[in-house]
Amino acid sequence: MSDSLQNPQVDSRGRGHLGYLAFVMLCFFAASSAPTPLYHVYQQAWGFSSALLTLIFAVYALSLLATLLVFGSLSDYLGRRPVIFVALVLEILSMLLFIAATDVTWLIAARVLQGIATGIATSALGAAMLDTDQNQGPLINSITPMFGMALGALGTSALVEFAPMPLLLAYFLLLAAFVFQMLYLLRVQETVTPQPGVLKTLKPALLVPQRARSTLMLVLPADIAAWALGGFFLSLAPSLLAAATGSKSVLNGGLAVAALTISGAISIMNLRLKAPQLALLVGCSFLAVGVCVVLLAVNLGWLWLFFTGAVVAGIGFGASFLGALRLLLPLAHAHERAGLMSTFLVLSYLAFCVPSLVAGLAVKTEGLIVTTNVYGSVVVVLALLALGGLLVQRGSRTNAA
Repeated sequence: MSDSLQNPQVDSRGRGHLGYLAFVMLCFFAASSAPTPLYHVYQQAWGFSSALLTLIFAVYALSLLATLLVFGSLSDYLGRRPVIFVALVLEILSMLLFIAATDVTWLIAARVLQGIATGIATSALGAAMLDTDQNQGPLINSITPMFGMALGALGTSALVEFAPMPLLLAYFLLLAAFVFQMLYLLRVQETVTPQPGVLKTLKPALLVPQRARSTLMLVLPADIAAWALGGFFLSLAPSLLAAATGSKSVLNGGLAVAALTISGAISIMNLRLKAPQLALLVGCSFLAVGVCVVLLAVNLGWLWLFFTGAVVAGIGFGASFLGALRLLLPLAHAHERAGLMSTFLVLSYLAFCVPSLVAGLAVKTEGLIVTTNVYGSVVVVLALLALGGLLVQRGSRTNAA
């Protein structure tokens, strides 16, 4: 975004609204993971397959991805406030669809609408945070989605376990939060000046500068491994824990997502000032070890070992994403960064939803445990490929020096 768009009046008053913007993003991502602990409950109540379960998950990620590609720059031209307002309206409508749901069709419609809302909100909120505070904005923008997903999954599972209206209460609470946020938005100052040319930005485009292509190929296996693992946890983890350990507690699904995402956020916070190569090395190593521990736990039926593996893998998830981004983005010039970031997010979200969708189809013929073993093995191989590439690159640089 050009400097001419910045509103200089925002510096003193705008920082007071950084917490609000972070809270809105937290709630959007909490809402995105809130259905995860309920998938197994829906499945038992309505009798649909694991393939359909992962489709419900995948349509969210695909609609979010498509929205980011088309509308990612919208707030640069229309302003942050109107775009965030539209996202909140759509999210409120998706919560109402969840509340009214009586079969899978309603869930798919709610998830598509939620993906569109989250895609619109993510770019506008992230940009507004950077407008408001260029020091804290990037860090908050990185860790808030992970804490949000943890809160949504863990909070919903706790409500299902201990509170009334197990399929509705989480959505009512989120609905109330979004209505409050929509009203409070009226008090938030605009941070950019609207400008013409919005129609030109609505054409999806992917860009990888020539100088960044080899680095993208280097980090891509680690990024695919990390996001594929995240997609699996957010779609099939509750069903897997029930099948592997025999435990019927809905809390387990929420704890699994929280273990992965909170440890990921903590690893980002601890490694954000370290060299990106180190972050990626840590990420690939922890990812491979953590998934191996998860697979061992699944085959032994040990619940505590599964959560241990999830924490270790989560450290790898956060570190891999951080290291890949910090290695890649500096290779693009200022006018190329948005395009490169869009390409990276496209690949990440495809890894987030497509492998888990394939896994859902495989469960029907191969069973959940066998599918998990194959899926996890592929994730480990991808992480080790990226680790090997990094070590080879490091060795080449050492010899050249």
